[in-house]
Amino acid sequence: MVRFLFRRLLVAIPTLLLVVTVAFFMMRAAPGNPFETSRKLPPAIEKNMMAKYGLDRPLGQQYLTYLADVARGDFGPSMKYQDKSVLQIVREGFPTSLTIGLSALILASALGMTLGVVAALRQNEPADYAVSAVAILGVCIPTFVTAPLLVLLFGLKLGWLPTGGLAGPESLILPVTVLALPQVAVISRLTRAGMIEVLRSNYIRTARAKGLPEHEIVFRHALRAAILPLVSYLGPACAGLITGSLVIEKIFNLPGLGKNFVVSALQRDYTVVMGVVILYATLIIALNLLADVVYALLDPRVRLA
Repeated sequence: MVRFLFRRLLVAIPTLLLVVTVAFFMMRAAPGNPFETSRKLPPAIEKNMMAKYGLDRPLGQQYLTYLADVARGDFGPSMKYQDKSVLQIVREGFPTSLTIGLSALILASALGMTLGVVAALRQNEPADYAVSAVAILGVCIPTFVTAPLLVLLFGLKLGWLPTGGLAGPESLILPVTVLALPQVAVISRLTRAGMIEVLRSNYIRTARAKGLPEHEIVFRHALRAAILPLVSYLGPACAGLITGSLVIEKIFNLPGLGKNFVVSALQRDYTVVMGVVILYATLIIALNLLADVVYALLDPRVRLA
């Protein structure tokens, strides 16, 4: 296990460096700069601002300086948010994004696995077809379409739920639901496929021949083996839900990190964008590693060498 983790960390470092490098030069290649506004600054002031943040230096020197600062844990100050560092912005916005993403993951896992088990036990019956229809709709309809529709129905027409802001737990119901729906579709299909394969295996037939109760066969023996492909999917899915709340936070006006990322990208706030990119890349690498470890713990046939 230790060798496996060490080897994966050796791969993770150059991967993260590549992400940082690509993001850095893409941001610099975008037209404009952080100090271009609808009201143009006097040339002398703009020159002083560029010098203050080191943007007047050669691009290669800027890149090496940024890497050295990041290695020390210094992500720099925001170029648009006055008197705020990147770490302060991350600390303020990330808890909201994390709450939304994890809540959506829990909801999607519980609902998706339940639907998948029902579909597998009722294969080629109306319940199975209904789950398949829900899965197809969940995959095909993007979140930026689902979100306005749910807002119109439950927020504006029925008035049951708030349509934006973070006023309480009820404010998270719509964004969490919108994020969870596509994952419910994928998880239900993965669970269904895994359960059907496992239920046809020899050891399940043996368990039934011994007279074990059906619920014990399904939940104790079959489900554990059936969710192994799901474990591999949940690692990147979790990272995708946390990072995928960018559009959702903008639609529902939530004070999360995704909203700050979108605004900062539009305003060319280089340091904030880079800080969020590094955080999300680290999350994706870490959660994929965690998924591999959990897979090995659930399946004794897998050995991490």
